[in-house]
Amino acid sequence: MAIALKEKGHDVTVLTAMPNYPAGKLYKGYSWRQRRRDSMRGIPLFRMPLFLRRESKSWQLVLNYLSFVLTACVLGPWMLRGKQFDVVFTYGTSPVTVAIPGILMARIKKARMFFWVQDLWPEALTATGAVKSRLILLAVRSVVKKIYHCCDYILVQSKSFVESVVETGAEREKVRYFPNWAESLYQPVCLKVDAVERHQVPHGGFVVMFAGNLGMAQSLDTILGAAEKLKDENIYWVFLGDGRRRAWLQSMVMKLRLDKVCLLGSHPIEAMPGYFSLANVMLVTLNDDPVIAATIPGKVQSYMACGKPIIGALNGAGAEVIKESLSGYCVEPGNTAGLAGAVLDMSRLDDDMLKAMGVSAREYYLKSFGREKLVCQLEGWMAGSE
Repeated sequence: MAIALKEKGHDVTVLTAMPNYPAGKLYKGYSWRQRRRDSMRGIPLFRMPLFLRRESKSWQLVLNYLSFVLTACVLGPWMLRGKQFDVVFTYGTSPVTVAIPGILMARIKKARMFFWVQDLWPEALTATGAVKSRLILLAVRSVVKKIYHCCDYILVQSKSFVESVVETGAEREKVRYFPNWAESLYQPVCLKVDAVERHQVPHGGFVVMFAGNLGMAQSLDTILGAAEKLKDENIYWVFLGDGRRRAWLQSMVMKLRLDKVCLLGSHPIEAMPGYFSLANVMLVTLNDDPVIAATIPGKVQSYMACGKPIIGALNGAGAEVIKESLSGYCVEPGNTAGLAGAVLDMSRLDDDMLKAMGVSAREYYLKSFGREKLVCQLEGWMAGSE
């Protein structure tokens, strides 16, 4: 987003945290005493200190989230003193409290406040099972309502979010559908013969690849169940990424003796299209939850941008995109047998049919999630026009 706006001639400044996701420790080259100010392609980045995620235990995450709010509210205005802004744009990943420093900055700078909602709150807390207390959920809903009230525009990444956001207290006229897109580097590529990725991804069989966070919401047990059912087939399952359940996933692969399941860990985003090019089909799975179903998983756009066929074990907005784009197969979330059947069926398709699905995915992506069109739309809202 920052790069896209910079390319269009806008003056962009980023206020963010010291990088510590997902490993929970500071990235190499950063310390509390240096690199508070950074840059990316000429865009200044001001990094706030915070309590690190560490092992991502519940209390550690709470301190991580709240410490960013505190330091961004206290240090942010001081570090950005003298700068004037027309718009404050907050990228609203979890938790919703990331909007609080944005609202404060908008008030101080007399700027308009845009909040891009990526996760529904407080629904996200119940979907993950993180909070069960009715009192806490009511308190969070009250905070979210106040946050929405302080925003000039509330952008939602899925059409399914609109009604929920309005029911939580947002004024309908403030809400706009604004989907995610994949980084411009996500596109079909052809790897060199000696590319390192070719030595890491299995070959000689049908390759199913999952890329992204290995967390609770990703229904990883569904994938393992399907892999176990198909362990006698010439089908390989490749995981790219990291997350809270990686250790569990690794242990289960060993326990079930799934020798055709490979965990390749995290790699730079720039390498992702190369890895994707070696897969026959990309995989997206989510838990069966109405809140999660309302979300379009970001990996779907990345897969489509690279022109890859997709198999999904999910429902809701993500499943609708896969079906509407004719880019692959979908089964119900948690349906191990269904996922195994879909993978087996796709492994038996000829190359032309798989290629046609990939072409459909790429065409749908450009039509529905193209960065240029979406950024132009955002510019209009920022300028005050519809």
